[in-house]
Amino acid sequence: MSRLAKRKAPRVLPGSLITLRRKCGKANCQCAAGDSHESPALSYSVAGRTKMLTLRPEEVAEVARAVSRYRKSVNDLAAEAQGELDEFVARVKASRASDRR
Repeated sequence: MSRLAKRKAPRVLPGSLITLRRKCGKANCQCAAGDSHESPALSYSVAGRTKMLTLRPEEVAEVARAVSRYRKSVNDLAAEAQGELDEFVARVKASRASDRR
């Protein structure tokens, strides 16, 4: 059994935590008066297509934490990559400027 299979809560999840709102169509239901039924869901992309996985109430907190950790990781990596790019561009420009002299 893999480490991932043993872990109960996901560490990181790409996607967004959303709320689905819908009407069931029953004439005497609360949703007929405008109060739609709400369900939490994870919206994610697979091969360019959006998928949604509805969540149980007890799953929402762990999914929210995993999505947050994913976003933080992506933002940290983007900031690191931008710093590396800035340093590389400055180094190449400085090298080329000294070659012209």
